[in-house]
Amino acid sequence: MKFVEHRVADRRILRLIQKWLRAGISEDGQWSESKVGTPQGAVVSPLLANVYLHYVFDLWIEAWRKKVAVGEVIVVRYADDLVVGFESRTEAERFLGEFRERLAKFGLELHGEKTRLIEFGKHAERVRKQRGEGKPETFTFLGFTHYCGKRRSNGSFIVWRKTASKRMVAKLRTIKAELTRRMHEPVAQVGEWLTKVVQGYYQYHAVPGNLNQLSAFRHRLCRLWRRVLNRRSQRGERPWQRLAALLERWIPFPRVLHPYPQARFAARHPR
Repeated sequence: MKFVEHRVADRRILRLIQKWLRAGISEDGQWSESKVGTPQGAVVSPLLANVYLHYVFDLWIEAWRKKVAVGEVIVVRYADDLVVGFESRTEAERFLGEFRERLAKFGLELHGEKTRLIEFGKHAERVRKQRGEGKPETFTFLGFTHYCGKRRSNGSFIVWRKTASKRMVAKLRTIKAELTRRMHEPVAQVGEWLTKVVQGYYQYHAVPGNLNQLSAFRHRLCRLWRRVLNRRSQRGERPWQRLAALLERWIPFPRVLHPYPQARFAARHPR
């Protein structure tokens, strides 16, 4: 609450936030008091976590980058997920140690499984090859698996992104359950729902370099819907040829919806 009080003076808002913090946790119909942290799943939890990390991490890393770091430091944070890049491994290890100490002062700690120190960047593949090691490791951030790659045009380094496999499998599993529930609804009604679901999925994941993964998602979704349609039919399995028009109508093909900044600039300001 002290961090919130730095910016908020309205006592009514502060009392409301305190009520949220004392709301407790309800599991299997049983209520339990929560004395530490924010309520799991509460609307205010992401907002308070952002305010907390602004003082615990953002301001601290900005000062650390200016006063301690020798090389360039790149920081990307979204809520409680963050990626930090360094030019040297020595500096990365030093930051990790000091960051753990910083979090410990506020009763926080890093996630053991998600916290990793990896070699990544345009020189990583060459350096690892000289040591006789394999390709650079990948990391998952905000639902995308990031990996080192090269542009097809000139072979220069680029960070490619593709939808994380776990996220795609989880989404398909959710759609499968809903398709089974809607099995006997009119085809057009189910098709309209699927169109909205797929378009929403593309709106987040349709980035350059991810079309192969999105095409695989669409193909698996078409197979799921075909299986459901065959189960509700008394005439046996429907061949793909008969379903092609139906699938093309209701399940759109993927295309890049979030091009690189230079492509967006060229489209808005043509020469």
